Amino acid sequence: MEALTVALPKGRMQDEVLDLFAEAGYVGESDNGRKLIFGDSENKLRFVLAKPADVPTYVEYGAAELGVVGQDVLREGGQDLYEPLHLGLGCCRLALAGPPAWRERDLRLIPYLRVASTFPRLTLDYFQERGLSVEVIYLSGSVELAPAVGLAELLVDLVQSGRTLKENGLVELETIMESEAILVVNRAAQKLHFRQIQEVINRLAGALERRKVAA
Repeated sequence: MEALTVALPKGRMQDEVLDLFAEAGYVGESDNGRKLIFGDSENKLRFVLAKPADVPTYVEYGAAELGVVGQDVLREGGQDLYEPLHLGLGCCRLALAGPPAWRERDLRLIPYLRVASTFPRLTLDYFQERGLSVEVIYLSGSVELAPAVGLAELLVDLVQSGRTLKENGLVELETIMESEAILVVNRAAQKLHFRQIQEVINRLAGALERRKVAA
């Protein structure tokens, strides 16, 4: 039986995700995050740490059979993956935000609107579904700067506590989508390695259930 590869997100969710796999009985020495590939030989799993935005690509192209990714990243990328389990980690929301004065403005009356975001696809979809024409400006980070320097009137970004928005004089205008970490599976791998993959799903689901009982 060959080992399955699981792509996990580096950074913000990394420790939470590794803790969940540990609670499910999987062990692997990541060398405090310095190793990008490490394994659990006993359980036939190999873990790969990747940038969150790259995780769906690893799974889509079969470099990993499974992965953990935020719903926001998956919807932005548009990959067609099997989504068997929501993990309840990294919970946040994708929100439209801007200066407080924009709470009183009707966006339908704005002839030309620029919106900055690290999620251009989801942002454009949101406005198109409402029949609004906008120019979406892609930024790889620090999106909150855009209104302050006149690059864009509004922004779309991930929000957890809202503290960063408040510190930059911005407010949430509307929630576009809720997001949390989910387990994703390559569709071909799901058929080829059904029993192995189902065992991973069941063990993670069991760990999540134990957390609920203990809470």
